Amino acid sequence: MQIRKLGYTIVSSVFTEGECDELLFALESQMLARSRAGARHLLSVPPISKLASDKRLISIATEILDRPARPFRVTLFDKSASANWSVVWHQDTALPVRVKVAAQGWGPWSRKAGVLYAHAPVEALSKVVALRVHLDESSLLNGPLRVIPESHLLGVLQDDVVARVAREHTPVDCVVCRGGVVAMRPLIIHSSARVRSAAARRVLHIEYTSSFEIVPGVELFAA
Repeated sequence: MQIRKLGYTIVSSVFTEGECDELLFALESQMLARSRAGARHLLSVPPISKLASDKRLISIATEILDRPARPFRVTLFDKSASANWSVVWHQDTALPVRVKVAAQGWGPWSRKAGVLYAHAPVEALSKVVALRVHLDESSLLNGPLRVIPESHLLGVLQDDVVARVAREHTPVDCVVCRGGVVAMRPLIIHSSARVRSAAARRVLHIEYTSSFEIVPGVELFAA
């Protein structure tokens, strides 16, 4: 798969229009603790847990990780004209963990919605892949994911280096049809712009690993 070289790949038509409608209905029927941007820590929500364990997603994640994949975190991004924002260029380096440990390369530590987080080293982040399930079409007008191909190979970078790499390379807009999936490595440099149309962009960002003990002595928290 091109994700090994580029750090991302797009898989079209994983879910049908009807399945997307059912997921959106299920989300609307749940009492989710939402922020302006969406909702965190949704793995325990039954319809989302079912989606995260769907054999199609498990198959994609397993092929990328080269081992049987297990979901450990789900985030809803819900961007629209009425809930609009941009995201600066960054890497995803924080992981949810069960307990604080004195392990090399881990930290700083923080809590998000009651869950303990730590910025993780490359060794751990290389064992994670995110699958972004698009419940709406992602177009150039509704703030699609933008990535810098191959930037996941550069390791964990400081913010100023991330910004410089983004300036010096041509980004790719991940335009995806409804029901499609973007697979991405957490260290790929990515961003998104504000919505410029009335079309919503709802995405379920599901993260997978092959083992909750991501490195010896550090266990991920399923959230």
